[in-house]
Amino acid sequence: MTQTTDLTKSNSGNYPAAVQEYLWNWKETQIKVIYETRGQGNPVLLLPAFSTVSTREEMRPLAELLAPQFQVVSLDWPGFGESDRPRTDYQPQLYHQFLKDFVEAILNSPVAVVAAGHAAGYVMQLAQSQPNVLSKIVLAAPTWRGPLPTMSKQQSGWHGIVRELVRSPLLGQFLYKLNTAPSFLSLMYRRHVYVDAAKVTPDFIQNKWKITQKPGARYGPAAFVTGGLDTAKVRSEFTDKFQQLAVPVMVVIAENAPPKSKAEMEALTELPGVESRVIPGSLGMHEENAEALANAVKSFI
Repeated sequence: MTQTTDLTKSNSGNYPAAVQEYLWNWKETQIKVIYETRGQGNPVLLLPAFSTVSTREEMRPLAELLAPQFQVVSLDWPGFGESDRPRTDYQPQLYHQFLKDFVEAILNSPVAVVAAGHAAGYVMQLAQSQPNVLSKIVLAAPTWRGPLPTMSKQQSGWHGIVRELVRSPLLGQFLYKLNTAPSFLSLMYRRHVYVDAAKVTPDFIQNKWKITQKPGARYGPAAFVTGGLDTAKVRSEFTDKFQQLAVPVMVVIAENAPPKSKAEMEALTELPGVESRVIPGSLGMHEENAEALANAVKSFI
């Protein structure tokens, strides 16, 4: 049993957002998921990238640009942003089921989806299992492999060990604090999330840091960073999700993405039936360069 509740109305911009909560049940745990809606028209779902600072707020610039033409819905994933962050086992099965349930409960199908980063695998899985609920898919700087697996080059059992360490009471809090310190967040943003370092201001980083301080904040990010939310272990498992699709797909490549990540994005453009665009930006281009992405999205959907 699920239900939604209106919370408030945000007055930022020309298209204020109606903020709502969706109560979702997962293995005897009720999780409050926060989402917001802007504009009117055909529905477009915006899914933020998974990260230690993942939040629907990163999709706001894109949402405001799309709102004049569409009804735009953006959400905080369970375990991230302002949604509940219970100490549960965050795994792909949880997010596959959540996305399916959310789309069925909240949106009028078929719906167009813009998925940033790691959200790509979950959208493509939904497209395989229930192609009728989606009309168009835009993947913005898509990724399929978490940070630790990307850095370590090979599959390793120690990723799971690190995940459990971060989940542990004292050592976990210490490790998480190191990984979310403002200085570390600033370094990561300048290295592979934003291209224009001038935008990575102290206020910007302070706002990102606040996201990491919610109760239970470390559990979801620990799963993501260590590869626990990867929907594929090898590239072929990811590209298989693109085979024989009835839903049109566009991949938006981040021109300035790290070489490994960019190579994976470019590999998707070689698949039959996949359209592509290249726009400036790195892994956070959906936030940093929302106008260029909005133009690409509007031309496609």
